[in-house]
Amino acid sequence: MTRAELHGISRVLSDPRRFEILTKIAAQDCAACSDLRAKFPITAATLSHHLKELESCGLIEMARRGKFIDITFQRDVWEAYLKQLQKI
Repeated sequence: MTRAELHGISRVLSDPRRFEILTKIAAQDCAACSDLRAKFPITAATLSHHLKELESCGLIEMARRGKFIDITFQRDVWEAYLKQLQKI
């Protein structure tokens, strides 16, 4: 993991709501965007923004299935991030 990737993930996770969203995604094999929307009192646009941030740093992957979006936690990226943090 590069220094830029490490900083990018740290920046994305600094938002408490975003971290909470990631926690909900990580607790499942595959999360539906509609299910996440129901769990958080935020607008669809705000949820979309948070998901794009999480995807941009590689922590989640989003796959479109018709009008639905399936979200998976990228555990390998998370583990690489934790490994880098342990070196501090």
